[in-house]
Amino acid sequence: DLTSSLEQINDRLAYNLNKDFKGRKTGDNPDTMDNKFYGNNNVKPSEKGESHGTHVSGIIAAERGNGKGVDGVANNVKIMAVRAVPNGDEYDKDVALAIRYAVDNGAKVINTSFGKYYSPHSDWVRDAIKYAGDHDVLIVNAAGNESLDIDKKAVYPNDAIGTGPEVADNFITVGALEPKYGSGMVAGFSNYGKINVDIFAPGAKIYSTTPENEYDTKGGTSMASPAVAGVAALIRSYYPKLSAAQVKKVILDSGLPLTTKVVVGGEASDVRAFNGLSKSGKIANVYNALILASEIK
Repeated sequence: DLTSSLEQINDRLAYNLNKDFKGRKTGDNPDTMDNKFYGNNNVKPSEKGESHGTHVSGIIAAERGNGKGVDGVANNVKIMAVRAVPNGDEYDKDVALAIRYAVDNGAKVINTSFGKYYSPHSDWVRDAIKYAGDHDVLIVNAAGNESLDIDKKAVYPNDAIGTGPEVADNFITVGALEPKYGSGMVAGFSNYGKINVDIFAPGAKIYSTTPENEYDTKGGTSMASPAVAGVAALIRSYYPKLSAAQVKKVILDSGLPLTTKVVVGGEASDVRAFNGLSKSGKIANVYNALILASEIK
């Protein structure tokens, strides 16, 4: 909404103008990859309202069965917190280096719950995605929240230029669903695309963890992506011999197929078959995914 957008713009201005003179390390020029060693190891948010990453992490891995808050999708997983995105737009350099850092430090599934529509160095990020693929790491990505067909309007990060070939078979893009089946099941904000969105998962009215031992309800494809990342984490923990490409195929093949007519973009006049909104035409299903994974020799 307008208020949220203004807050993001003001945050970006305050950060870049550095009005309060907060000391920063030099050398982090976003337009060159010459210097790759900068930043700091403090991932704790400076403000309580910076809860996006904590909420996403809870969807994946909140402790199950303890009678508190929520159950994460996956058990027996560890979260590696890599903070590459400030409150607002992210630099391609930071995203690319964050992916490489996660890969180099043992990540098997990377969730990227962020995105944008202008990416001056998108090739750096695609190179990092390929680097992850070459090291057998799966990336699960949020489709975006602008009600757009991203086959026509590119959203970043992505794993291909336009309709060209994918740089690696290790990248899943996820659209968001409302809590109930029916014509209104696709979240009005969710992006979609038969080529560039792979699958859908719940992403509206999602209750999860926030800082200081609290919980909150949020919505967005940022919440749908970690649901699928959690499924991937389960598969990789129970069936560690499966490759990232195999896990991606399992998730897409095992989803729940639907041909239901649904409203797209929140516009009642725009009604389409659900199976035409993503490559798989399906909803991610953890039960089916684990069964299918168990059958792969």
